[in-house]
Amino acid sequence: MSYRVILVALALVWAGRLDAQEHHHGDAAAQSELDPVTRVMSQGPNEHHHMGPHMHLSALREVRPGDRERAQAVVELVRPAVEKYRDHLVALADGYQIFLPNVPQKMYHFTHYGHAVAAATTFDPTLPTSLLYQKHGERYTLIGVMYTAPVGFTEDQLDRRIPLSVAQWHQHVNMCRPPAGRQREMFGPNPRFGLNGSIATQAECDAAGGTFMPHVFGWMVHMYPWESSADTIWSVQR
Repeated sequence: MSYRVILVALALVWAGRLDAQEHHHGDAAAQSELDPVTRVMSQGPNEHHHMGPHMHLSALREVRPGDRERAQAVVELVRPAVEKYRDHLVALADGYQIFLPNVPQKMYHFTHYGHAVAAATTFDPTLPTSLLYQKHGERYTLIGVMYTAPVGFTEDQLDRRIPLSVAQWHQHVNMCRPPAGRQREMFGPNPRFGLNGSIATQAECDAAGGTFMPHVFGWMVHMYPWESSADTIWSVQR
């Protein structure tokens, strides 16, 4: 199953469209707090660069004095903060939850919903919204982290968190959610619905009987803190 297919499923879970048995909600209070934050993160203007019909990137800026040092400072903060999570059982004990643990994925997101709520208003590099793992057999290998921000953030606001000359944040956009009972159509060959689908406009989605979602969540950025260069540490598509 491709990474984009996983993102489709992730979008549907946060939209409340997958069966509860496919997603472990964990702390109900944290989830209830996440719902309004998700709405906030999914509203607002979007005038950024395209990377295909369903992905927008922040504009890559010219490097300014101090940008590389500021970005590296974030890396240096997160490395020791997440070192203990090389043992994924520690991550689970600390409140991170595996998204779709029984679905084969190239990269597994262990998400902390409390951190997601906090990230809507504050930025603490030591508390990433998600930990990123690869799985080999029964063993999870920690490879990175993901930070989030509301979709309504300006690029200047994103830049204050992580310099946009070093990292590009991304959004998943223009998704047509399939009509009830037709979710499986996202996963077949040549899908029309979802983030891997051919439908990318409100008019096309309305005609197909779907629900158009201009934004799916908010801004996201991945960081792979143990890589050897800034380009690979802040890679958009690993």
